[in-house]
Amino acid sequence: MSVDEKSKASVEIVEYAQPEGSLVNESARCSPEEERRLVRKLDMRVMPMLCMLYLFAYLDRINLGNARLQGLPQDVLHGDPTGVLFDWVTSGFYFSYIICPVPAILLSKLCPLRLWFACAAVGWGMCSLLMATAFNFPGLMVTRIGLGAFESGLSPGVPVYLSLFYTKEEIGLRLAIYNGFAAAAGAFGGLIAFAIQRAPLPIASWKLLFIVEGAPSVILGMLCFFVLPNRPEETSMFTERERVVALERINRGSQADVGRMLQRKHIVAAFTDWRVYVGGIIYFAANCAFASISAFLPTIITTFGFANALAQLLTIPPYIVSAVFMCACCYASDKLRVRGPFVIATSMVSGAGYILLLAVPSNNHVRYFATFCITSGTYGMICTSLAWFAHNLGSETKRATAIPLLQAVGQCGSVLGAHLYPLTEGPRYTKGFLVNCALEFLAVVVGIVLTISYRADNARRDRLYGRPKGAGPVDTSELADKAPEFRYTL
Repeated sequence: MSVDEKSKASVEIVEYAQPEGSLVNESARCSPEEERRLVRKLDMRVMPMLCMLYLFAYLDRINLGNARLQGLPQDVLHGDPTGVLFDWVTSGFYFSYIICPVPAILLSKLCPLRLWFACAAVGWGMCSLLMATAFNFPGLMVTRIGLGAFESGLSPGVPVYLSLFYTKEEIGLRLAIYNGFAAAAGAFGGLIAFAIQRAPLPIASWKLLFIVEGAPSVILGMLCFFVLPNRPEETSMFTERERVVALERINRGSQADVGRMLQRKHIVAAFTDWRVYVGGIIYFAANCAFASISAFLPTIITTFGFANALAQLLTIPPYIVSAVFMCACCYASDKLRVRGPFVIATSMVSGAGYILLLAVPSNNHVRYFATFCITSGTYGMICTSLAWFAHNLGSETKRATAIPLLQAVGQCGSVLGAHLYPLTEGPRYTKGFLVNCALEFLAVVVGIVLTISYRADNARRDRLYGRPKGAGPVDTSELADKAPEFRYTL
């Protein structure tokens, strides 16, 4: 493409994103039927690919828990009688997953998004394949750190990516469906591990597990370059009318960035916003439980008296129920247009599960039911909290900074969760359950504080500037979520 052609393309992008004379002119107004057609098109094109990427990304992340029961510690970690080395390998993923998201997602705003996701998927798939070749602790640790670095290019950016196409009344359910594939991965991973463990194989079961679950990520990465759309103003997926409708939708209640750009003042605003860090406490609590579930659920179920192979199968039902529960919560949250009460309620469900594990040490039926409460509440917390923040940050650049920052704070909980269940604490694991339980109820308190804060801010702006009229565009280009006409989702 010549320089003149590039200049022409950039001018066309600006014209689409910012019609002359107003944020959205009359020709950009769209009918409900046009919106429904566009949303169906997005649901058929964007959601399946993102969900499949996350399915295999999450499989590659959690397969250590299954590999532990297939002899990995004996073959690679010299038996690891205390479980300490396994804990460090589990947390190695989160070291890079904490450090990389903010620079990664900011950088992704300057790149073609389909190319960004494609490279990330190929990268983490290769790391998973290389885990099968590890023969000692340092080798396994390096591949896990690489896995975290490449996966940090996917999930922290998905809420930002979806906010380019879906409104705040639609994004909650889509995030639930997306995160539901993490629950599906837990169920699917248990089934794959069970099948591999029962089959006579010429190589170690854990090695084949890493290969079977890593190779599809490489293939999907290549496919998503051709399937996923770039930004609404750039993608060839839309007709010209669909592009106008898509741009009108993403400018409701805020103002999208124009093209591939970053606003430095909004990056600074994200780092200085106290709500991002307070919200990170909720995400910290959720991820502490999340990491514990991912790596140790099969091990915890074996303490109920089940054999290793059966324990792999018994991890499946809690994941299935949690996926249904999470989608139901987010669907209701979208329809009611509130987030905070659902974050609070799901935190309480998860906390109740840990109370059951602590209070009922001998009844395995009750303890197994508690795993359903924990998985359902934890997955619900993660999804509803992300949906809460996705449209409460005002501008696209602030979202691209604050959401991965919130996730980076939260992923510190994953490092803690990876160290809460050493084998020496079994079979009761009292310390781990107590810490998780306390964090879940801390999240309840924080959720209440944030809800009150958002409500007070909305009321103050209503008094000073009057109630906003309808769901039209709001100029957030200067002040982001501090703009007088911007209102927070409660």
